[in-house]
Parts: sequence; C-alpha cells; structure tokens
Amino acid sequence: MIRVVLADDHAVLRAGLRAFLDAQGDMQVVADSGDGAEVGRLAALHRPDVVVLDISMPGNERLAALRDVGLRCPASRVVMLTMHEDEALLREALRLGAAGYVLKKSAESELVTAIRAAHRGDAFIDATMTRLMIDTLHGRSSTADGAQATAERLTAREADVFRMVVDGHANREIAAALFISVKTVETHKLHIAEKTGLRSRVEWVRYARRHGIIGPAV
Repeated sequence: MIRVVLADDHAVLRAGLRAFLDAQGDMQVVADSGDGAEVGRLAALHRPDVVVLDISMPGNERLAALRDVGLRCPASRVVMLTMHEDEALLREALRLGAAGYVLKKSAESELVTAIRAAHRGDAFIDATMTRLMIDTLHGRSSTADGAQATAERLTAREADVFRMVVDGHANREIAAALFISVKTVETHKLHIAEKTGLRSRVEWVRYARRHGIIGPAV
C-alpha cells in the first residue's frame, strides 16, 4: 500500500483527489491539508511514501513546503501538483528534490502514474511539460510567434508584472515593488499566460528579446 499525504488549498479538489486515490486499491491517503505550513509536520508525523503537494498554498511561499518536507522527512517522495505550465518552476522543483510534476488539468489521468513512479524511485513529468522542454531544447515555441497581438491586450499592471518576470524578479520581489500580494502576482501571471499563450519564463524572455522589450543575450 502506497501511503500518501495530500496537500492542496482547494478543499473541493482535495476531497475529490482523496476519494480518487483511496479508490485505487494500492494507495491510502493518510492525511490531507490545505495549509502549506502544515505539510512538513504531517510528513514528519505520518512518514508517507509520497507527498502530493500543490505548488502555491497559503501559509508559506511557493516551493517552501517542498523544502520543508525534504528537511523533515527526506525518505518521502514529493509529486508537485500545479496549474503552472512554467519550465523554470519545473526545473526549480526538480532541483529541490521533487520526483514528479503533474498539471492539474491532467491530474486524474497522470497523478496515479506519477505517484506509482515516485514510489518505485522513478521520476515523472507531465507530458505537456515534457513537450515544452523539448521545444526549448530545439529552440522553438509553437505559441511565441502568435503572441504579439494578444500581448497588446495586457493591462498596465500585467505589463509591469511581465517586465519584472522577464528581468528575473521573484514573485515576492514583484509583489513588494508593485504593492500587491504574491497571490495577486500569480493571478496576473496566469492572465498573461492565457492572453499570450506563452507558458514559461523562457518563452516570455524569448518574446521580450524578439520585440525589443529587453536586449539580446550577451
């Protein structure tokens, strides 16, 4: 039996995923939480085989819970569950020890596979993110060329967030500079991605260089 701790701040989604995972036959959700600051404590208490962890949760900054689980219960494998199709975020999660990265839009179809892979010591990356990484390696983006028209629809605040992301600022830095919350920054980034079709910071930077928003790489 694969023992799982489930962490997501959306109560309805969390309840649905708990029922779904418990129905698999080889999995048992031993605890769940909607508070990012509590996840590490639950991992230390229950010693699960796998922690399914939403990237953005109240109680701590993004990816802090991943670090906390790694410190408190290093034997537990972590599968990140997120709506963010962000290659830079994926790389950072993997660098911090995540064993899986699953997008919420494909959660039911791929989450079980990711948990089983993590339990046996393998890694799992959502197919959408794998394609994005391959496109980056080949120096192409299927969406970047058509982004200019929709980029013009960005609000002034979204444009500010776009420029600061491209300049390499973290969400907390952007929030402080613009006098908004980190959650609001993440919402602006989601809207930018929806309007432009640019899903990763790599694509945002490539677009910004192409259109003179920032200078070329040196």
